[in-house]
Amino acid sequence: MIIDRVWHKMKHWRKVLSVSFVPIFFGFYLTKITDFPTSSSSYTEVRSGELEEIDEGELSLLTYNVAGLPDFLSSATSSRARSIKEISGKINRFDVVNVQEDFHYHQILYGNTNKHRYRTAHKTAVPYGDGLNTLSRYPLRKTERISWQHCNGSDCLAAKGFSFTQIEIAKGVSIDVYNVHATAHDNGSAAAARKKNLLQLAEYINTHSVGNAIIVMGDFNAHFSAAWDNMGRFTQQTGLQDVWTTLMKNGECPVARTSFIPKEKLALTDSCESIDKIFFRNSAYLEFTPSRYKVEKQHFSTDDGIALSDHYAISSILKWRKK
Repeated sequence: MIIDRVWHKMKHWRKVLSVSFVPIFFGFYLTKITDFPTSSSSYTEVRSGELEEIDEGELSLLTYNVAGLPDFLSSATSSRARSIKEISGKINRFDVVNVQEDFHYHQILYGNTNKHRYRTAHKTAVPYGDGLNTLSRYPLRKTERISWQHCNGSDCLAAKGFSFTQIEIAKGVSIDVYNVHATAHDNGSAAAARKKNLLQLAEYINTHSVGNAIIVMGDFNAHFSAAWDNMGRFTQQTGLQDVWTTLMKNGECPVARTSFIPKEKLALTDSCESIDKIFFRNSAYLEFTPSRYKVEKQHFSTDDGIALSDHYAISSILKWRKK
């Protein structure tokens, strides 16, 4: 009994010290050790005349939590600097890429190996900002970043939230692209904060993207299958369709269960529900049709089969056409 109480107190103080010490250490680490500047390039402007005037096409999409914290803080097993450099080149094959946790190694991600012409300007803060960035083959017309109004635990140490970017995919054809990183963990307080995150996102979409075609991609840290999450309500409120449920579940969302046990992130297959999700919504003028969903295991692993992050990237192909 005494041993149990002592162990409990040790765990408590370790938690307290970690929460108070980490922000201070982050700032020291960033300014004293890193070789990378904290600012970054912004997206490139382009004239509409440079775009094709077409009525249909397709978009290859990717969402990827790149685990961009320094090695000693990251839960990814591969070297972060080397892995981010590999990721920087490997994402070139995709038209629109949303990344999360793009923190400490941002300059490597946006380095010479990456060929996307248009990229969001990196948000800098103490220590790292929100970790959200979008890379695109098509022009970015507008970007806004919104922090969550509710957070939980260590997630409150980062400026987590979502970003909103308008992308012009053809002359006169624009879509609203959202990049999301919701509150992590499945305990009661974390799940409550995450529910409020998704309600906040839904309200923003319903205010700023009325009548627009939308793509929403990111790390939701949530499941349709989990009774403690509100994914079903989120899609009902926004009119969004999930690519995975559309293609892999014949359009039917899994039943939410209190007994649901999430699959480990690096054990996912295409048939498993991931916390990393891709949604779309048609408009009166533009229609999307998903034609592929893939957990990108092989492409985003080292030659030895080690994952480049603690998540696998999720990709999809969306065909589009003017109505």
